Amino acid sequence: MISENMVKALTRQMNRELYSAYLYFGMASYAASIGLKGFEGWFLAQAKEEEEHALRFYDYIDTRGARVILEDIETPPQDFKSAVEIFEKTLAHEKAVTGLIHDLVKLAVKEGDKETEKFLQWFVKEQVEEEATPSRILKNLKAEVEKDEESGLAAVDSQLAKRK
Repeated sequence: MISENMVKALTRQMNRELYSAYLYFGMASYAASIGLKGFEGWFLAQAKEEEEHALRFYDYIDTRGARVILEDIETPPQDFKSAVEIFEKTLAHEKAVTGLIHDLVKLAVKEGDKETEKFLQWFVKEQVEEEATPSRILKNLKAEVEKDEESGLAAVDSQLAKRK
């Protein structure tokens, strides 16, 4: 049986995953507003991925026989100074999510909940990619923009448009 404390923590993480999707929708909208359609598409794909993560938490909680009680989703920032800033914020956000996942693992270990600990390992591995991808994009974006802002943004926008 899963503890009430663990259900609350997993539900909170489900909320954080939905917040992540909401954040990425806002970033997509910002990118579209400044004419970066590749950035927009990348962030829309990222939002969908975060919704899938939330659903994994929902399904797990349900499978363990508990009920998900929804909470309000915080309003994310929606105005940014630049394309570079949205990727800086993306990377910082993903690092924070990694910390939240690690906290859940610690709680599962503390409670001796081996099933939840095993479930969370997928997210531990996923967060490696979730940090590496925006880190790589940010590094490339800064280098391209440093050479020439307009053509650099266009080059990265074109690269990001390839994400399926």
